[in-house]
Amino acid sequence: MDRRSYLLSLENIEGKALNVLLRKASEIRDSHWGSTITYSRKVFVPLTNMCRDDCGYCAFVQKPGTPRAKIMTPEAVLRVVKNGKELGCKEVLFSLGEKPEQRYQEARDALDKLGYKRLTDYLRDMCEQVLEYTGLLPHANAGTLSEEEIHMLKPVTASMGMMLENVSKRLTHKGNAHYACPDKVPIQRLRTLKRAGKYDVPFTTGILIGIGETWEERIDSLLSINKSHLKYGHIQEVIIQNFRAKPGISMQDHPEPSLEDMMRTIGVARLILDPSISLQAPPNLENRYVDYIRAGLNDWGGISPLTVDFINPERAWPHITALAQATERASYYLQERLTIYPTYIKKRKQYVDKNIGDPIEKLVRKDGLAAV
Repeated sequence: MDRRSYLLSLENIEGKALNVLLRKASEIRDSHWGSTITYSRKVFVPLTNMCRDDCGYCAFVQKPGTPRAKIMTPEAVLRVVKNGKELGCKEVLFSLGEKPEQRYQEARDALDKLGYKRLTDYLRDMCEQVLEYTGLLPHANAGTLSEEEIHMLKPVTASMGMMLENVSKRLTHKGNAHYACPDKVPIQRLRTLKRAGKYDVPFTTGILIGIGETWEERIDSLLSINKSHLKYGHIQEVIIQNFRAKPGISMQDHPEPSLEDMMRTIGVARLILDPSISLQAPPNLENRYVDYIRAGLNDWGGISPLTVDFINPERAWPHITALAQATERASYYLQERLTIYPTYIKKRKQYVDKNIGDPIEKLVRKDGLAAV
C-alpha cells in the first residue's frame, strides 16, 4: 500500500486504531517541538469586511450598502493597535475580504476617499504605519496575492498567510461552499503558496474541514501544502480549522465536524506534514484542549486580550491563564511566540526584510520565542 492509499484508509478509524494514530502523531510532535505548546498574543484588525467572494460558510463578509460594511480608517486601525500594545500584544493580524474593489463600486469609492485604488496598497501602508508608530509585527492575511503584491508587502510584514481551505474544484460548483468565489479556485490559492515560497515569506496556511469536502480531498489538500513546503521551506504553520454553523449563512443547517473527526484530521496532518511545520487548531472553536494536544497539536494560534475573532465572533477566546492550565494538565507548557517562528528568525537574512529586523529584535528572546 502506497502512502496516499494508507492515508485514505484512515478515514473511519476509531477506538484502538485511532489511539494508535494519535500516539504516532504525538511522537512526531514531541520529537521536534518537545513539551512546548505555543500561542501568539495578537490584536486583530479587520481592515475591511467587504469581499468579492460569496463563501457559503462566511459570516464575516458584509455586502456593500449594508450598515456594517466598512473599510477601517487609518485612525481606527492605529487606535486598536495601540490599545492592543498596552495589553501586551506583539502581533497585528490584518484580516480582510478579498479584492472587493474588483466587484463593487462602493468599495472603490471608499478606497478612493482614502487615496487608494487597490486594497492591498492600503494594506501595505497600514502595515508600515503599525511598524512606525507601535513597533508591533504585522501579519497580512490578504488571501490570494500576485508576485507584485507579495514583493510589495514583504518589507512591511513579519509574516503572511492565506488558508488554502481545500484543493477541490468540486467545491466551486453550484450548490457547494466555494461557488461564486473566484479567489477560492484551487489553482489561484496554490499559486499564492508558490509565490510566497519564491519570495521567502514565512507563511501560514491551512485547511477548513466540514464544508462538504471528502476525506480524500482533505488528504490531497494537506499533501499539496507539504509539497509546496518541501520545495520552498516557507510554510511555518498549518491550521486545521473546523466549520461552525451560524445563523444567516447559506450553510447554517450544514452539520459540523465532530471532535473525533477533528482529532483524526489533526493526527493525519501531523503524519503528512514535515515535522518542522507547526500544527495548530483554533482553541475558541472547540474547548477540548487536552484532546487536541493528544492528537499532535503544538500551537494554539493567535489569541487576543482585546479583539474578538471576527470570523467567529460568537466564539470567545479562552483566557490565556486557563489555556496554560489546560496545557499543563496534558504535561505540556504554554509559551508565547511571535508571528514569525524561531526557525525563520534564525534565518533572518533569507526570510526577514531589513525593515522588520529591528522590531523583531525588540520583541524576541534568545530562543526565538516572545520576550514577555
